[in-house]
Amino acid sequence: MTPDWTDDQPIYRQLKDKVVTAIMEGSLIEGEALPSVRNVAVEMQINPITASKAYQELVMDGLVEKKRGLGMFVVEGARDKLMEAERARFIEEEWPRVLDTIRRLGLDADELLKSGLSH
Repeated sequence: MTPDWTDDQPIYRQLKDKVVTAIMEGSLIEGEALPSVRNVAVEMQINPITASKAYQELVMDGLVEKKRGLGMFVVEGARDKLMEAERARFIEEEWPRVLDTIRRLGLDADELLKSGLSH
């Protein structure tokens, strides 16, 4: 993870999104410990309270669990839960826009599939 922050949302939210992405991409696997709040704060150049808030949101979302004295760990099923939610969001929010664009441009489904497979 890199400390490249934007101004469009709070840093704790951006950190949370980075962890979510790492879980979805498999660079953080289920059962694996997250870096400590202190290490994240130093590495990402943020306040430890900010890192702690991001981790707490991950706990509230049921993606991470705190093991007393051991740290934070990715829970079993976290990746599946995230993938299911992302698929639903895509189908409900993004796909209708994509479909409108396909129709507006008069694109053919077979043509799209062929061009997608060749890349």
